[in-house]
Amino acid sequence: MKIWKGYQKGINLGGWFSQCDYTEERYDNFIREEDFAVIRSWGADHVRLPIDYNLLEDASGAPIERGYERLETVVGWCRANDLNMVLDLHKTAGFSFDPDEKEAGFFDNEAYQERFYRLWERIARRLGRHADMLAFELLNEITEKEYGELWNRISHECIRRIRQYAPDTYILVGGYYHNSAVAVKDIAAPYDDRIIFNFHCYEPLIFTHQAAHWMPDMDKNFRISVSATFGEMYKAAREQNAEACAGLDTWPADTRLTTAYFEQFMAEAVNAAARYDVPLYCGEYGVIDCARPEDALVWFTLIHGAFEKYGIGRAAWSYREMDFGLSDARMDGVRDELVKVL
Repeated sequence: MKIWKGYQKGINLGGWFSQCDYTEERYDNFIREEDFAVIRSWGADHVRLPIDYNLLEDASGAPIERGYERLETVVGWCRANDLNMVLDLHKTAGFSFDPDEKEAGFFDNEAYQERFYRLWERIARRLGRHADMLAFELLNEITEKEYGELWNRISHECIRRIRQYAPDTYILVGGYYHNSAVAVKDIAAPYDDRIIFNFHCYEPLIFTHQAAHWMPDMDKNFRISVSATFGEMYKAAREQNAEACAGLDTWPADTRLTTAYFEQFMAEAVNAAARYDVPLYCGEYGVIDCARPEDALVWFTLIHGAFEKYGIGRAAWSYREMDFGLSDARMDGVRDELVKVL
């Protein structure tokens, strides 16, 4: 499998231009220029920047010039700190991975799809000249499996249009079930030789999302250790949220988390990428701030072993706050060790 050079160790900048209140105060102050130097000091080679369409266009779809100026500024900060960048469209008109965003209809509405294409054409015209250090991620976390084939057609058409303005830019494409590793095998054959297959990994979800306030039925006082057996995790997952059970019951109940678990979880995606000879990238992975920092360090160490074995580039979620903050004060006691295994 190909290695995506320059995108092996990254940090997400979630909550800055996405999943936010879209105020100038937020845009100006949540992440600042000095944060890029911190990220570089952690040994990162790139950042992943989630953006929502609200940054770049108004309710009618008309461009917002100030939003493009902000992206140019971020590109400059990356260059000044020897960092590459993935530009991730986290929300488009008519679709968000988060139902609370109240965006719907994208996969049933050609007008929304055309708006999506036009947005990417504008981005490509403005930023395509930065192909030496900037990659485009078409859309974050397609949700339902039934969208898979349609998404394959939409993504190919979008890439075709981008290529008119950005022929050399790397483009990331993920699959259904919120960019699950199991969906990589169903991503369409790469449009050209500048395509990256993308997935996310928060497994086992019952550990990484323990007490998550956005998960239905999750007890906000629930806690579980990274050293719990798979039997204990599976039981807790069934009690807390059935979505958090994925794969745990396929291992003996007395199994505890090791790198082998992640190797098995990623193997099918690795094989799919190898079949097309494209690089594989994990755009998000991380542990909620409800978990003990020491447990989070163990989890990151274990998943790091699988990334290194397969040569998978990745970006940890997330730099600040967003329930996963790596720079937050609570991580001070483990951060020096943590940044070694991101």
